Amino acid sequence: MRRSPRIPLAPAQERMWHAAQAGLSGDWNIARAFRIRGQAVNVSALTAALEDVVRRHTPLRTCYPPALDGPIQVVVDADFARLDVRVVDTFTGRLAGQLAEFSSYAFDLATELPIRARVFRLGQRDVVLALVVHHISVDGASIGPLMRDLVTAYLARAAGHAPDLPPLPVDFVDYTLWKHEYLGDFDDPYSRASAQLRYWAINLAGRPTPLEFPYDRPRPARPDTTGDTVAVRFDADLHRDLLARARACGSSLFLLLQTAFALSVAAFANSRDVTVATSVSGRDDPLLADLVGNLADDVLMRIRLHRTADLVELLDQVRRVGLAAFAHPDTPNPRLQRCLPQDPSHPLFQATLILQRADAAPTAAAEVGELSVTELPTGVVRAKHDLEFGLTEHYDQTGAAAGIDGPFRYPVARFDRETAERFVEKFTATVVLIASGYDGPIEPLLSSTSRRRARRPQRCRSPRENS
Repeated sequence: MRRSPRIPLAPAQERMWHAAQAGLSGDWNIARAFRIRGQAVNVSALTAALEDVVRRHTPLRTCYPPALDGPIQVVVDADFARLDVRVVDTFTGRLAGQLAEFSSYAFDLATELPIRARVFRLGQRDVVLALVVHHISVDGASIGPLMRDLVTAYLARAAGHAPDLPPLPVDFVDYTLWKHEYLGDFDDPYSRASAQLRYWAINLAGRPTPLEFPYDRPRPARPDTTGDTVAVRFDADLHRDLLARARACGSSLFLLLQTAFALSVAAFANSRDVTVATSVSGRDDPLLADLVGNLADDVLMRIRLHRTADLVELLDQVRRVGLAAFAHPDTPNPRLQRCLPQDPSHPLFQATLILQRADAAPTAAAEVGELSVTELPTGVVRAKHDLEFGLTEHYDQTGAAAGIDGPFRYPVARFDRETAERFVEKFTATVVLIASGYDGPIEPLLSSTSRRRARRPQRCRSPRENS
């Protein structure tokens, strides 16, 4: 593909850029910390390996300055993209605070590389590598290939030679230009971009915004994303029951959880019209699997919970709404928000649930040569929305369901922990009920204090049987 001298942002990058302009750059960091123990860590080799990775993946050496017709990507030449990797001697008692401070760095996207690295040395054979990358340049699916390349590069540099990494099949800049060519111009009424924008404008018109949750405190004048988490864990038996229910109803595990989420949000907000969100990876093409960059974006699902509906009808609605939403994934949030008749100070959505498989999630521990590598918490929890689930499903070596877990994040500026725990309890009870085979009316499930006991499992009726 012939490259234009002007490289626009990819659609998924626009909301990150606008958040940074509003002074919220540090809220969109993706931070990781890895404790490396065993033989003496070669810090020079580690620094060289980090620079190898930055040279390989252009989003890690890209700045995002404003231009007359909107923000652009400016890729820094590989020979000039240098990381200042400082080594800090420390001890265990100080480490948590140092990681939290480092992870909260506010990048100047117009002038700085969007990646920083620091080595905290606890001992000769015990160091912590901290990485922080702005979300505009990576998404969650980027962490796996980034870390694999870093490990390969470190082992090579420690052995005294450059890494032999295979060439990437696609460069992020080429992906961006192809995406814009595919979508076309929003001003062209016949373009895919324009058609997707019309879809969202029509389907989100007239929805209640914002949803009124039982907040413990009013929304602060300045956004505060400081968060906390409540752990969520569904055992293997419940995981298997959910998969069986999904198969019987022609649905999926994700859509069952999204149905439980919509019911819980509706009960929490005392609303029968709720908009929830999830994330799409944007990596359906295998050529994009190992690409480091931000391809993921939000899609919204507007669910209407009619008082006379039963759970089978709701499951069918969520399936249809979900499929339609996933077919229109490329409208940037800022552009969509500008076209909707709502107060621009109100969030586009307040509740999100993301489900991933463990094989797509970064591993928490690994062996690298003679080194032991363990992921550590960075000490920073950001809740950019009121209600956030980040769930992971696990499978054992035989492929059998092994459970679902993950954090529920909430902003401490709005909710007490007790309130957050109450919402998680409501969601969990609804998940258990759906897994049990319940297919009765949804009205009893819309009470925020409902503790309805699961009735005996029933056969899943198809929507046709309800007509």
